[in-house]
Amino acid sequence: MPGAVDDVRRIRRALIAGQVFAGIGLGSAISVGSLLAAHIAGGASAAGLAATMSTLGSAVAAIPLARVAMQRGRRLALTIGASIAIFGASLIIVAGGLMSLPLVLLGLLGLGVGGAVNLQARFAVTDYSSAENRGRDLSMVVWATTVGAIIGPNLNGIGVVLGDALGMPELTGPFIFTVAAQLAAASIYWRGIGPNVPTVTVTRTTATAAARLSRSVPFAIAVIGLGHATMVAVMAMTPIHLVHDGASVGEASFVISLHVAGMYALSPVFGIVSDKLGRVPVLIFGQVVLAISLAMTAFLSTDPTMVTIGLILLGLGWSANTVAGSALVGQLSQGPKRLTIQGRSDAAMSASGALAGVLAGPAVTALGYSGLSFAAFAFVAAAGALIALIVTLRSRESAE
Repeated sequence: MPGAVDDVRRIRRALIAGQVFAGIGLGSAISVGSLLAAHIAGGASAAGLAATMSTLGSAVAAIPLARVAMQRGRRLALTIGASIAIFGASLIIVAGGLMSLPLVLLGLLGLGVGGAVNLQARFAVTDYSSAENRGRDLSMVVWATTVGAIIGPNLNGIGVVLGDALGMPELTGPFIFTVAAQLAAASIYWRGIGPNVPTVTVTRTTATAAARLSRSVPFAIAVIGLGHATMVAVMAMTPIHLVHDGASVGEASFVISLHVAGMYALSPVFGIVSDKLGRVPVLIFGQVVLAISLAMTAFLSTDPTMVTIGLILLGLGWSANTVAGSALVGQLSQGPKRLTIQGRSDAAMSASGALAGVLAGPAVTALGYSGLSFAAFAFVAAAGALIALIVTLRSRESAE
């Protein structure tokens, strides 16, 4: 029906536009949140706590937001999540003035809910995708974050200057942009997604296939989580490492913006390739790229240029792993329980990032930045083993 087609197009546009602004809001906070926490605490270990709280916010919110989506629709779930992120960013500004680390961490927890919104949005678009184009459509929403995520970190320098001019607490100025961007995202989700939206009908064949392949779902979710943990652990400590070696806040933020570009810029390519060649080959490619990135940050940690290249590759590996893994989970979770499974996937992904953030600070303190990169190889090795298990299970299930 023409009306239904128009609704789907409008919703896709809203999801893509919302992701652009959400990327600005979250991208501007990735590095500054860690630096602000370290500044207040007087030590690098607090930077890991900052990453932990933001990813924990995503983990805690994932399943409740999925339930809201099931009961009240995607529109309300995404808008509520973005609104909580606005509150979190505002609290960080207040906490900076009070020099209160607990309030900063609480604000980052709230801001992290915006991450859960980003994760849900990538699955939301698959509600309207055919099986042949699911990876492509999912990756386009992931890609939309690129614009904002690149702009966001590069607004940090301007935000610091603006904050100083306004008499705001140190390092809180960039969160002005975070509040504004999340407000724009919330407005777009509310206006662009109707209260009652059509979804792709799940056929009996698709539902049967999903049930048959269900034993692979937990392992696919685990692979996504391990890739995310690898990325968060190294990314969270890179700004601290660079600033400690003499880089400015603006320079460290620029490195993070390049890393975030790596995370999102080629996601459509990975989505299309995963549709054409299969999810598993792209997952394997992601692990290889992650391993190369860790080798660079481990062995060449004193060279800022090599660290930057390593961070870009870290983003690319994360992208291949996340897009192909999410497309696989989406493929296997078609049916009445798909939102529940997707919510669990988002929660597991964010929880793994939170755990990585907890471990990253102490790891750097004990082992240094290079040691952290070496330790992260364990996540990549575990993901490789699980991918092999997925291949085995799918082979057995196809023979049944």
